[in-house]
Amino acid sequence: MKRLAKWRLISLFAILALVLSGCGEPYLSALRPAGEVADIQYDLMKLSTYIMVGVIIVVMVIFAIVFFRYRRKDDRIPKQVEGSHTLEIIWTVIPILLLLILAVPTVAATFKLADVKEMDKEKSDALVINVRSHLYWWDFEYPKQKIVTSQDLVVPTNEKVYFNLKSLDVKHSFWIPAVGGKLDTNTDNVNKFWLIFDEKRANEAGNLFYGKCAELCGPSHALMDFKVKAMTRDQFDAWVTAMQNVKEPKKAETDLAAQGQEIFNKSCIGCHAVTPENKMPDTARVAPNLTNFGERSRVAGILDHNKEELKNWIKDPETYKPGNEMTNKYPNMTDEQLDALAEYLMGLKVQE
Repeated sequence: MKRLAKWRLISLFAILALVLSGCGEPYLSALRPAGEVADIQYDLMKLSTYIMVGVIIVVMVIFAIVFFRYRRKDDRIPKQVEGSHTLEIIWTVIPILLLLILAVPTVAATFKLADVKEMDKEKSDALVINVRSHLYWWDFEYPKQKIVTSQDLVVPTNEKVYFNLKSLDVKHSFWIPAVGGKLDTNTDNVNKFWLIFDEKRANEAGNLFYGKCAELCGPSHALMDFKVKAMTRDQFDAWVTAMQNVKEPKKAETDLAAQGQEIFNKSCIGCHAVTPENKMPDTARVAPNLTNFGERSRVAGILDHNKEELKNWIKDPETYKPGNEMTNKYPNMTDEQLDALAEYLMGLKVQE
């Protein structure tokens, strides 16, 4: 009975794992590719799966044949075939062929995805984005456009977008499951690669994809998210122009927001920037850029984007992201101050 109960439990977990493996959203699942890189990687996954399943089927068929055909019926020893050159050639050649079938497209794809010559040219129209990872947030710099944003990556569709990846604290990994990746962000070197965001499939996903850190980096590793807003080239150019037109911090539009701006200038401005132009080295960026905070999809990358969640985050960030570097920065802020600060931050928008 105990053995039967154990098998029932194993079967239950197996069925549950099968059901959960089918869960996913178009903006998050690597099994719903939304770009050329994701398509290539998905095709390689399917190829390797077909090979593995094929090998399993062949082995099981041979096992069944041997099991039923050569069952021992008496004490007679069957004919021995050790040293058979034919068999040795077969089980040596077949694995080599299978490896070649998998290796050739894999190597070809690796070289194709590693081709970043265009971004290194002095006179190039390629869109280049410098990605900087921190504990536990993301920084995105557009060097040619001379703007910086955080947490929300904005990209055009149907064209190559090139990335320079670097970490400013510990090793992280940049990954947008539905579009491609993943690639480490290291502290001692810059990794480079490119992605293409397919316009049709971006529209199907609501023009919003989720990015993740794919390298264990600390207690809040699982919460190190960022969002990707994919839009047409015309919409992207309009966004860039709007960001470039922000030359000074946006002025508060209400009395409550004005109080919040005063609090921000006294307490927060030392870490957070509210203008998009990069005027400091990477190492000086100790907190996310908030120029267009009011347009973001999430608070701290994980919370619903509203004033209540913003106040909860400012009041006690350790509850939501253990080990983050904002903990205990504003322990004595009153509810009135939180209301004013949230009012100001939610009003930081460059596009209405």
